[in-house]
Amino acid sequence: MNAIAARPLLSGLSAPLRSAHAATPVIPAGRLPGAGIRAQMLWSARLRVLWLLGGFGAIALIALLRIATLGLGGNAPQRTSLEEALLPPRGEITDRNGAPLARAFPAYAMWFNPKAMGDSGSPLVRSPAEVARALKEIFPDIDEARMAKRLASGQAGYLRRRLLPEEANRVFALGEIALEIPRETDRYYPQGTLAAHVLGYVVEDQGGKLGMEEVLEKRLSNPDLRTEPVALSLDLRVQGALEDELRKGMLATNALGAAGIVLDVETGEVMAMASLPEFDPNTAGAAGAVNVFNRATNGVYELGSTFKPLTVAAAIDAGVVRDLGRQWNAAPVPVGSRTIKDSHAMGPSLNVPQALVHSSNTVTARVADELGPERLRRAMIDLGMDRRPFIELPAKGKPIWPQGAWSRVTNMTVGFGHGLAVTPLHLASAYAAMVNGGIWRPATLMRLAPADVPRGRRVFKESTSSRMRQLLRMISLYGTGKSADAPGYRVGGKTGSAEKAGVGGYNKTALVSSFAAAFPMDAPRYVVVVVVDEPKGTMASSFQRTAAFTSAPIVGKLVPRIGPMLGVQPDDSRDVDISDLRYLVDKGE
Repeated sequence: MNAIAARPLLSGLSAPLRSAHAATPVIPAGRLPGAGIRAQMLWSARLRVLWLLGGFGAIALIALLRIATLGLGGNAPQRTSLEEALLPPRGEITDRNGAPLARAFPAYAMWFNPKAMGDSGSPLVRSPAEVARALKEIFPDIDEARMAKRLASGQAGYLRRRLLPEEANRVFALGEIALEIPRETDRYYPQGTLAAHVLGYVVEDQGGKLGMEEVLEKRLSNPDLRTEPVALSLDLRVQGALEDELRKGMLATNALGAAGIVLDVETGEVMAMASLPEFDPNTAGAAGAVNVFNRATNGVYELGSTFKPLTVAAAIDAGVVRDLGRQWNAAPVPVGSRTIKDSHAMGPSLNVPQALVHSSNTVTARVADELGPERLRRAMIDLGMDRRPFIELPAKGKPIWPQGAWSRVTNMTVGFGHGLAVTPLHLASAYAAMVNGGIWRPATLMRLAPADVPRGRRVFKESTSSRMRQLLRMISLYGTGKSADAPGYRVGGKTGSAEKAGVGGYNKTALVSSFAAAFPMDAPRYVVVVVVDEPKGTMASSFQRTAAFTSAPIVGKLVPRIGPMLGVQPDDSRDVDISDLRYLVDKGE
């Protein structure tokens, strides 16, 4: 049927065409022998696919070569492995409750790539001066002339780090291809200036500087460890309250600076540590930052009358002071060419509780004299006063320690807080030992598990510690520490106002005002030390510069804020029992 139907169609063809079909077929160039039209089309399609694959392969090869070139150049930010891409470049730091203090976050930078336009000439569309002027409008703090010189040099590199997204968009809008905006990971401190002296900062390609960033450098950069955050002993809430109250007190008295510490008396953990004025670790870089000096661990001061309870504790421990009702001569004490006096007349004689409540230099000097230089010196060594403070931070001040055998005058002046300069952290650790039952432990900025708390060493008898809790509480109830007595928190502590040492003697116009305290005094859990550097007599301080009017009020406002955060609730029904000593103190003064 098909053959019959085909005949008419063939018969209608022209003779030349019939003869062409009848002749031996000629194979056109480029066709395969015996291939039909469909085979020829299939072959052409395959060739096209092969050409496309070859083209894509060439493009991929060029791209890989370009990436390798940039990588070998060592300039552009890059990741070298899948592990590096998945892991944070630096471990996170948190407070004891997991709140972030330092972490990695995605950021933008401005990179100058003079080869972005190839070898066609100038890497910039406009002149370097014009581009620098445009960048000045986006970043007002840059040096326009220096930026223009940098662009004209044709040297690749970073022009700026830590760009905000809106700043990156404005740089893109300039239309300069050579100004690239790579996305990278940066070190970020979400709490800003909070705990800056504890944390420190990070410098690109140099690692951690200053605080715990430097101390924990190996731990934070270790690929096997940096996935786990490092928990510090700090409580972010307590840190914020401490800095806030310190700042208010410093500004109210026009002081040069201030420092504060909140210390756990049973573990040595630092719950908060502050030094003012502060700095912002987010803006610190290779050039450093201003105000990085840590007054809490690096500043050494003669802390004045805050030493008097330590002297009395040493005397009680040694059996020199047994009867607290004993009357001691309160008249001026002539020692060699010097005469030790009180700030004001306190009567012909005082007992030890009265001497502490009214802060008598003369009675404390006589107690130290009876204790003797060797025993007082030994007590100070046991409390770590002769060496740099025990803490992880690299910034640790060296005490000004009297060399050689202590003379009689040295012993007496150290007894009431002069002639020996230490850091506020020294004082905090000593007070913790004085109230916690007599055990000295090193301070730490690392959160400790119960099993990791050091045993410490005994420096006072437990009975001595119990007696000192009574005496410190009496100072806050009846003496110079009244303004630190927060209702319900049973605060006990001692003021200290010392003239700053200078060339040729002491500067009577420059004071260091301190208050060292513990709470709750019936079962002490925390020590608080506040130091105000050179406060001025202002209306806020009743025109007084001494600790009773400057540093003690800071503690009185701080304790009610941090107590509930630390699990200490106010309780007016509880207090340390001072019934056996109350009669020794004149409550009318």
